[in-house]
Amino acid sequence: MGELPLDINIQEPRWDQSTFLGRARHFFAVTDPRNLLLSGAQLEASQNIVQNYRAGVVTPGLTEDQLWQAKYVYDSAFHPDTGEKVILIGRMSAQVPMNMTITGCMLTFYRQLGTAYMSATTGAVATALGLKSLTKHLPTLVGRFVPFAAVAAANCINIPLMRQRELQVGIPVTDEAGQRLGHSVTAAKQGIFQVVISRIGMAIPAMAIPPVIMDTLEKKDFLKCRPWLGAPLQVGLVGFCLVFATPLCCALFPQRSSIHVSRLEPELRAQIHEQNPSIEVVYYNKGL
Repeated sequence: MGELPLDINIQEPRWDQSTFLGRARHFFAVTDPRNLLLSGAQLEASQNIVQNYRAGVVTPGLTEDQLWQAKYVYDSAFHPDTGEKVILIGRMSAQVPMNMTITGCMLTFYRQLGTAYMSATTGAVATALGLKSLTKHLPTLVGRFVPFAAVAAANCINIPLMRQRELQVGIPVTDEAGQRLGHSVTAAKQGIFQVVISRIGMAIPAMAIPPVIMDTLEKKDFLKCRPWLGAPLQVGLVGFCLVFATPLCCALFPQRSSIHVSRLEPELRAQIHEQNPSIEVVYYNKGL
């Protein structure tokens, strides 16, 4: 077997990002929680492989599969711009275990934590409190969905607030080759909308399926005799849902999304037509 060629583009994902399947495979690799179990030595080894390859040095005996594995391990632990190691709970591979714990506790103790979790935003609190009062006299199962409604409301408020600067000055838009053409608020709005939809989509399976299952199980003698099993079982069900929901919902929209020039702001549209009248579609990073 010959030495690995240097023309493999590890700056981009391994799979075709123009298809849902390709994006899903990419995010399954990015959010793989098993990467959290890797030791510091293993992370540094992957870092060395990636950095050496980018510098034109191929690690002896390295295969293409090993190169891609090292790339995804590196991406899961190191900041893409600074190259510094990201704190454990801030990594993409921590998405599932972190959200599993938070969501599982919300669903288990929904009467107390459902509104408390939402206290960060007034709108979400209003949603949680309003729904809680409306469902007070309804079956228990209906009340279990209050945290989901509150989380959906929080995403609709928090994500635009966190990215409010983008709504003021816009985000970079480029041509197909990646050349920057300007900044667009319209593209920012579209990107934020896509992220909100993805985040709500992530929450649906984890906050809709476990309540139905737990409502049935809690009526059985098995859990009635072992009430302490309720919390770990709920968290486990949430984790199972999130393992699939997180990457699949991240893959709903291309990371490098597009928007037609005719939908951009008049000033930017005129600027692009002046630079290159043949450009009809521009691209932007939707964020996560």
